[in-house]
Amino acid sequence: MKSPRRTTLCFMIIVIYSSQATLNLNLESIVHPSILRGHEPAGEEPPRHKRAVASSSPAVDEHTVDIEISFENASFLEPIKAHLNSLSFPIQVNSTDQVINILSIEVTTVCRPAGNEIWCSCETGYRWPQESCLPHLTCQDHGGSPAGNHCSCLKGLPPKGPFCQLRGADVTLRMSVRLNVGFQEDLRNSSSALYRSYKTDLEMAFWKGYRILPGFKMVTVTGFRPGSVVVTYEVTTTTSSPELMRKANEQVLQNLNQTYKMDYNSFQAVTSNETKFSVIPEIIFEGDTVSLVCENEVPSSNVSWYHVERRSDVQNSSRFWIYTSVLNNMTSLSRFTIYNITQGDAGEYICKLTLDIFEYEARKKINVTPIRISANEEMQVMCNSPVSLNCCSDIHVNWSKIEWKQEGKISIPGNSETDTDPRCSKYTLHANEVQCLSGSAGTPVVYTCEFTSAHGARGSKNIQVTFTSVGANSSHKGEVHEFLRHVKEMSTIQSTTGNSLETSKAPEPQANLIITPDPISVSEGQSLSIKCTSDVNSYDEVYWNTSAGIKIHKRFYTTRRCPNGTESVLTVKTATREWNGTYYCIFRYKNSYRVATKDVTVHPLPLESNIMVDPLEAVVPLRGSRHLKCCIEDDEDYKVTFQMDSWFFPAAKEVNGKQVCYKYDFTANSVFQCPKHVDVFCHFTNAVNNSVRSTSMKLNLVPEMTIMCQDPVIGVGEPGRVIQKLCQFSDIPSSPGGPAGGIITYECVGSQWKVKRNNCISAPINSLLQLAKALIKSPTQDKKLATYLKDLSISTGKVENEVSSFPGSLGAIINILDLLSTVPTQVNSEMMTHVLSTVNVILDKPILSTWKVLQQQQTNQSSQLLDSVERFSRALQSEDGTSLCISQTNVQMKGMVIRSGHPKSYKQSFVFADSDLWGNVAIDNFQLENLQTDSSIVTVAFPTLKTIIAQEVQGENFTNSLVMTTTVTHNITMPFSISMTFKNNNPLGGLPQCVFWNFNLANHTGGWDNSGCYVKEVNEDSVSCSCDHLTSFSILMSPDSPDPGSLLKILLDIISYIGLCFSILSLAACLVVEAVVWKSVTKNRTSYMRHTCIVNIAASLLVADIWFIVAAAIDDHHYILNETACVATTFFIHFFYLSVFFWMLTLGLMLFYRLVFILHDTSRSTQKAIAFSLGYGCPLVISVITVGATQPQEVYTRKNACWLNWEDTKALLAFIIPALIIVVVNVTITVVVITKILRPSIGDKPSKQEKSSLFQISKSIGVLTPLLGLTWGFGLATVFPGSNAVFHIVFTLLNAFQGLFILLFGCLWDQKVQEALLNKFSLSRWSSQLSKSTSLGSSTPVFSMSSPISRRFNNLFGKTAAPKGPPGNDGNLVSGGTSTV
Repeated sequence: MKSPRRTTLCFMIIVIYSSQATLNLNLESIVHPSILRGHEPAGEEPPRHKRAVASSSPAVDEHTVDIEISFENASFLEPIKAHLNSLSFPIQVNSTDQVINILSIEVTTVCRPAGNEIWCSCETGYRWPQESCLPHLTCQDHGGSPAGNHCSCLKGLPPKGPFCQLRGADVTLRMSVRLNVGFQEDLRNSSSALYRSYKTDLEMAFWKGYRILPGFKMVTVTGFRPGSVVVTYEVTTTTSSPELMRKANEQVLQNLNQTYKMDYNSFQAVTSNETKFSVIPEIIFEGDTVSLVCENEVPSSNVSWYHVERRSDVQNSSRFWIYTSVLNNMTSLSRFTIYNITQGDAGEYICKLTLDIFEYEARKKINVTPIRISANEEMQVMCNSPVSLNCCSDIHVNWSKIEWKQEGKISIPGNSETDTDPRCSKYTLHANEVQCLSGSAGTPVVYTCEFTSAHGARGSKNIQVTFTSVGANSSHKGEVHEFLRHVKEMSTIQSTTGNSLETSKAPEPQANLIITPDPISVSEGQSLSIKCTSDVNSYDEVYWNTSAGIKIHKRFYTTRRCPNGTESVLTVKTATREWNGTYYCIFRYKNSYRVATKDVTVHPLPLESNIMVDPLEAVVPLRGSRHLKCCIEDDEDYKVTFQMDSWFFPAAKEVNGKQVCYKYDFTANSVFQCPKHVDVFCHFTNAVNNSVRSTSMKLNLVPEMTIMCQDPVIGVGEPGRVIQKLCQFSDIPSSPGGPAGGIITYECVGSQWKVKRNNCISAPINSLLQLAKALIKSPTQDKKLATYLKDLSISTGKVENEVSSFPGSLGAIINILDLLSTVPTQVNSEMMTHVLSTVNVILDKPILSTWKVLQQQQTNQSSQLLDSVERFSRALQSEDGTSLCISQTNVQMKGMVIRSGHPKSYKQSFVFADSDLWGNVAIDNFQLENLQTDSSIVTVAFPTLKTIIAQEVQGENFTNSLVMTTTVTHNITMPFSISMTFKNNNPLGGLPQCVFWNFNLANHTGGWDNSGCYVKEVNEDSVSCSCDHLTSFSILMSPDSPDPGSLLKILLDIISYIGLCFSILSLAACLVVEAVVWKSVTKNRTSYMRHTCIVNIAASLLVADIWFIVAAAIDDHHYILNETACVATTFFIHFFYLSVFFWMLTLGLMLFYRLVFILHDTSRSTQKAIAFSLGYGCPLVISVITVGATQPQEVYTRKNACWLNWEDTKALLAFIIPALIIVVVNVTITVVVITKILRPSIGDKPSKQEKSSLFQISKSIGVLTPLLGLTWGFGLATVFPGSNAVFHIVFTLLNAFQGLFILLFGCLWDQKVQEALLNKFSLSRWSSQLSKSTSLGSSTPVFSMSSPISRRFNNLFGKTAAPKGPPGNDGNLVSGGTSTV
């Protein structure tokens, strides 16, 4: 049946009625035509025909009718259900020719809208039949069931077939009820009249009451017992709800004679055939972890467990754990876990579920078997004779693991072999004369065979082996152990046993070794440390070996001399199982060896990074559930619990091939508040009680009504929800190579989950990535590197198509190369061939689109790849010959080895025909003379890497060219010059720059830098570069900066240097003039403060210009850019340029204060303190904050200049913003002050000198401020890409001549300064003529009011000159004054 499209909600009810005539009921008016149908019972009888209780009654037919009701308003559902529950049955329907009784009405199925879908769920006690579950989608979190099972919710109503049906097969309810009457002995006799009378009356009442139960078959009274009168009876029916059972009991009470005094509250029921009881494992060994599972299709969590032999209920404890949950609102599942089971735990267990009047009970008896192992307990073995140790278990079972261990003062390992009998294990030993020395003859070694079951039980047997040396008194020569195989003659060997062997008569310094005395037992992931000390500090070598004779790399241990001896410490930060074994601390002095041994036990425990959790994050609706699991690639015996807040829950173990998963069903019950965030962790605890915690599983509890997206794999979510999931648990198709790696991100869009980001790693690459992570923790990593690089090259070539499809696989390969390049070992040409073969695949042109996706995630993996290749190149050593050459389509490597004598020059050429690119590298022979003999120079060229890096860093500003990286195996201590030639692919567009890849830029993500590199020559088809260091080089084509060799760049340099010279001389002259005229021009407070500001402006700009020249010298392409000097230069330039502006601000604020706050008078010392605080304090604060915020990330200065950074951090704004704000403030103050002077308020009458000084200040500010602000306005314009050359020229001119502006407009334009200078240096005639011209206005010096220059500036401020006024007039005095800029 199809669900109505326009309905908001519909539900189905089942009506059971009986009729004593032929069925002729017309329900067409209220029932959907296709809904009315009869249902046949499970037997072969006609539909729902049931026998009457009394034989004299007419035949009664019973029928079941399904009715579908649909309505728009969902709020109608609960009132209708409440009304149906309130009805009393049977309900008689009057008819003229028949008697119809409605026995029961039950709601079976409810269909609700869920997003764009309709979800149809079954009510309690009902479920969809199997034929409906199999072909249809089940609802997430409502009971998606495995194939072959029933379900409780479907997406949409099935077009054919029945609605939800009663659960399960027929069950027999063993019931009882009490009659509050006296008990008579005849009720014990089933043949007595009283017994038969009670039985008949009660069965009649029971029949009438319980016939309303769906699937009711029969009821039988089975007996009576004392306690008043307790009636026991059995009811055969299908599973019934407690509500319907209570209605049936009410009907029983109504149909029974009141003289029986039946107690309604005494009804009890015990069911059969309901509970599934299972025990895992079937064969239980002492020490196993045993799970007893009680499953019942009754939705109740009220379950108790009882141990019959102990006669007590089972409670949660350290060894017992009970967890009960209700799955999908239809099944109760109770799991009773017994950890480390003992013989005392054997016996019968009862699982009892209680729901209302029902009790569901199941019993199971378990037996516990001890593990018995048989073996010879003592053996005597002759050295040099192989021997086999055997252990066998008494029981035939597939053991999970059989391990052999040994304890003793001497270490003689053997090999474990698989026996033909699965119950047995064989261990073969072969001790040579070196391993069992004569001094150790008779020393016993205990070997232990340990059998481990699949569920954690362990049984062991000890075998004591005594080794006897063949020539106990003979002299011993030859090699003592594999770790001394390079020693031909040995003087002394001393071990921790205190036994030594001396074969040399030459006296040597004797040393006693002391090694860490305590037993070293750690779990995987923990750190360990072994200290070995000697009482002498004379030695030639100290090193550590494994028991296999492999020397441990120096990165794992440190050795230092102490006043009283020598100390060597072996330190492992992250122990793995490979560190399990014996370690030898070896001190060598000439031909004398001292050896100390230490056994290390590393217990299995998964590393946090190896625990795979599902889900990483998920949405759980309130009262919904979610399956949680933690998986590892390790079938060890761990105790696993799930932690949520302070609660811990046991996990169920599931083995799937090599992967072992631990599961837990989380249920969001009514205790939680919505919305709520819950973090769930899983804890793994090993045999020594060490534990590790997984990453968190983030669960977000939300109201069910907000859920729109549903998927059986991804889960549920609201619109806009973004979740992450491990790819191996996602809907990505799995491959046979193992689990996929990486993380995939989904977003809920509308009602569908969409993939937002796919970082999945293919199974073969993920397997290699996990091996690489394990390799760098291995004590023998350098020995395994060659094999691993070969496997990586082969695997990458096979999965090239997957790499192009999965950005995560590409990123994983880069991470693998990065990890492997850190292994401290030399690389031979074969290993380098495998490395470049792998690089060739991931730099192929079809992969470039995958690189673009990778770069959109803001990663720096192109820089990471380049760094990895450089590390491999520095570790490369040629086995023979002097030349190195490896050629691939997308990468080429060439190099040479420096030999003794006169080395020839280094010249290499690279040609990539497919990419139409070529390049050359050359190093002069006098540079090679400074290199160590046997050093290798290696150059690697990439034709496609530049395209990848350009997309990541600079977009389309740069042309495609080769990237060539040149490295030397030994560190270079002297300046090193290298020349390169690149093909010029842009002969007509852009200006070439020679750059190298600086890994320290942009917070160590890398970037192009031109420090130490410059363009030597530019031709039509090539660009020649020279650099004074080695790394990865290329060329850039940038239209934003002048070409270093162009006419424009030369012109700008000439303007800058000439202008700066004029500026410095002008500022020095300004300071000299101020010193000469100071007393003459600072007679009032305003003039004093004005000239103080001018002096500090000139001094600050003078120092800033000097630092500017220093910065230019540092930036010169012919000098090495010193980072510290560059940072210091940038700081001082920033500080002193800011000081210029803040002293201008001080000048403006003083002017504003003097004219606006006339009645307020402040002392000179206070004004000076404020001025110096503002002039130098504020710039200092801004400069310090800027360098402190950016320099730790090394983004304070630009990549190619000693000035504030713009590209990465916009640090230049720390100068531009304060400067422009000060320009705006000072211009505003100038306008306000001039307006105030021209239109004074009543009472505003400053003195003549004050007004003159104020007007000088206002004009100085009015001219200087726009000039300084305009300068840096053009400077800001040059920062942006594509700026016109005009901005560069104007900024250079204005910036270079600022000192001249201050001399002219800030100093010499002041009339008082002119007068003071003329009075001091001119004749009396010139002085009198100046006085005359000033008073009469007949002469017009260049800086007087009537001169053309003065008139223009006065017109600028809106004031017309009036030269004819008398000297005593205040207005003429103000007009006749001059202002300096």
